[in-house]
Amino acid sequence: MHVRSSLFVNVRRPRLAARLVASGAACALLAACVGNPFEDAKVDPRSPVAAEVASAVRPNAPYPTFAGIPPIPKDVRPHQQYGQSAAQIAQAGRELEQATADNTWTLSNTETFAAEAQAGIGPAIEPPQAADTEAFTKALRKRATPPPPRKH
Repeated sequence: MHVRSSLFVNVRRPRLAARLVASGAACALLAACVGNPFEDAKVDPRSPVAAEVASAVRPNAPYPTFAGIPPIPKDVRPHQQYGQSAAQIAQAGRELEQATADNTWTLSNTETFAAEAQAGIGPAIEPPQAADTEAFTKALRKRATPPPPRKH
């Protein structure tokens, strides 16, 4: 860390001078951009929006003033209440994370839950027998067999 020995020491700063010259040059270059390029711009009368532009332009319209800025609304809650609401939401999030963290809950009474789920589903259907499956696949194969070719 570079610490000055005194606050009032005159030290030559070539970097500072270079920065000042560079910022002065940048300001000079940007000063060429000052101006209104739209001041003498003309609208092409063949343009499809020429009529709308002509109706929207009001050359003698007054410029807006700071008095035209609307007042601050009175029916908005103060800024501090936004922060308090955000803190409450953050606290609720932390509590939820703590309540649902690993090893904070266990499964119990699963037999009752399973019995209620089975009762809501309905009666159990027996799985099909191997003979039924074979008969079903045989019928499908018979339907999928293409007809013999036509004889001319």
